[in-house]
Amino acid sequence: MLHVSLLRGSPCDLRASVVDRVLENFTTETQRSTELTLRNRYDMERIVFLERNTIQANFRRPNFEHEWIEYGETFPEQMLERLRGATIVISNKLSLREAELSEAPGLKLIAIAATGSDCVDLDYCRTRGIAVCNVRGYAANAVPEHVLMLMLALRRNLLAYREDVQHGKWQLSKQFCLLTHELRDIRGSTLGVVGYGSIGRSVARLGQALDMRVLVAERKNADIVRDGRTSFEEVLRQSDIITLHCPLTEETRNLFGRAEFHMMKADALLINTARGGLIEDAALIEALQKGLIGGAGLDALREEPPRDGNPLLDLNLPNLIITPHVAWASNEATQTLADQVIDNIESFMAGKPRNLLT
Repeated sequence: MLHVSLLRGSPCDLRASVVDRVLENFTTETQRSTELTLRNRYDMERIVFLERNTIQANFRRPNFEHEWIEYGETFPEQMLERLRGATIVISNKLSLREAELSEAPGLKLIAIAATGSDCVDLDYCRTRGIAVCNVRGYAANAVPEHVLMLMLALRRNLLAYREDVQHGKWQLSKQFCLLTHELRDIRGSTLGVVGYGSIGRSVARLGQALDMRVLVAERKNADIVRDGRTSFEEVLRQSDIITLHCPLTEETRNLFGRAEFHMMKADALLINTARGGLIEDAALIEALQKGLIGGAGLDALREEPPRDGNPLLDLNLPNLIITPHVAWASNEATQTLADQVIDNIESFMAGKPRNLLT
């Protein structure tokens, strides 16, 4: 069996020179066939999918010559070896920083199979000339529906009533119904939307369809409030439900802390299907335990998966619902995502890059 070890360096020229040296003495027909196969292999793009199991959808193969390598999951200690030789990488939530990317000198493109890009060192990629693209709008239905589910479950005290039924309280009731927890309608309440991209807009439309009053928050500490927006602080004071849809940046990290919870109504709900780092965990725990807010629905935590635990997971409160970062993951949304990832790669290779971040 022929084994070819590739040298580190620029991808195409080094690969070709290595193959030339290894194959220069091949003379038989079989050897010439092997030579052709190897030349084709090392001239084509090498696509490495590092986290295939995070997307439950069908990925069609790109429409150009390529080698496709996929791993169900990749752990940090496996990263360097798997990146070597890659010209295109598909990633999701893995951290791709200079230490990892410097081991892939031939890397041309990182196709993020998500919208958020905080896992990739964009500044280093710009310096290296590595293109980075993401997917957009694929969960414009899935995430808003998840938000609506959390809002309804919390406003109607779903978990508390489920627990009462399981503990036999309904069976002991002196009347046909069990009214042990407050029930609130959505209609007529005020929805505050923080982050007004495609998902934030979709959530706003859902709220309007339910006859909710919708306020779109201006950026925190903004000097000017744009038309159609309401100041961040005023949204906190007026909203019955606040839903977060902004990316995690240095500007938005810990967007909600003790001061913000004290501004909110005592019965207001906070929904976060964006990034866990938008909320200070300790401040949220205090707000829930002291009754500063009415409840919270979370689909994201600061560390995912929370292998070392998270104090929010230790709470046993009926007004706290935590789902494991699945708001985006409906069958329809994930297939749209998969198709868009391949569309991005094909467009890049055709010289018409799209959804670029660098």
